[in-house]
Amino acid sequence: MLGAIVGDIVGSVYEYHVVVSGERPLLAASSTYTDETVLTLAVADSVLHRRPYAETLRAWAVANPGRRYSTRFQKWLDDPEHTLPLSYSNGAAARVSPVGWAFDTLDETLEEARRSAEPTHNHPDGIAGAQAVAAAIFLARTGTSQQAIRSELEARFGYDLHRSLTDCRGGWFEAAELSVPEAIICFLESSDVASSLQHAVDLLGDADSQAAVAGSIAEAFYHGIPADLAQPCLAMLPEGFRSVVDEFRSRFHLP
Repeated sequence: MLGAIVGDIVGSVYEYHVVVSGERPLLAASSTYTDETVLTLAVADSVLHRRPYAETLRAWAVANPGRRYSTRFQKWLDDPEHTLPLSYSNGAAARVSPVGWAFDTLDETLEEARRSAEPTHNHPDGIAGAQAVAAAIFLARTGTSQQAIRSELEARFGYDLHRSLTDCRGGWFEAAELSVPEAIICFLESSDVASSLQHAVDLLGDADSQAAVAGSIAEAFYHGIPADLAQPCLAMLPEGFRSVVDEFRSRFHLP
């Protein structure tokens, strides 16, 4: 879960930069947490306290305004009847990481990922994106190799995960089908957490969401987040956010 938060913060300064030249440091003076962090913690709150996902997503977003929520998500917040067409974007995938840590089987993980997505992303592509990321985290934390993770996700979700990072680069794609596989490839082509995040920001796409996805899987596979990334990112969070992180990491024995 911390990997998603760190990825969000790392990607925050690149989110709207369609073209970025020169060095892309992982952390900059203007790095900050965005909606991906807020909603990841909402999912963690639901998992920890068995609260409905729609309830926690709404409560956390309302309590933390101005964190770059998408227009569609903001309309969902403002619509008490939840009647708006729901999204096929990558938002549910970017916030799903707590689910990947909290359940004992892959089937349970996939079902809970579906539940976590449905309040705002009740479209097959949005649900599949959340399930793919949760599945990758489950497989990574249970000792599955990168190649076996690649094969499982390709077979289950139909993603092409054999493309190069160069083939994945460019474009401003928020649709889950066009951004979640690319973010997963950033992890699959990595050698550590930092390279996974670097690949994600180098895509020049939806950087905070894609780095949140790549970072969340990398955390599970590489057994934690290095202190030089974790500590400054945790220091940016309000105390209430850090308390949820600590509670979740303790409950589910995260590294």
